[in-house]
Amino acid sequence: MSLIQTAKMNALEPLAYLTDVLTRLPTQPNSRIDELLPTRWQPAADSHL
Repeated sequence: MSLIQTAKMNALEPLAYLTDVLTRLPTQPNSRIDELLPTRWQPAADSHL
């Protein structure tokens, strides 16, 4: 629930955020995992979000 609320507080649409993050998570390098946090997240380049 905190990820959804944090996404809302950062003016992100929670469903778009979670869909993108859960899609990218399996291939995201551990060294770059912080890029998926709601405060730093940017949609994937090939995303239609």
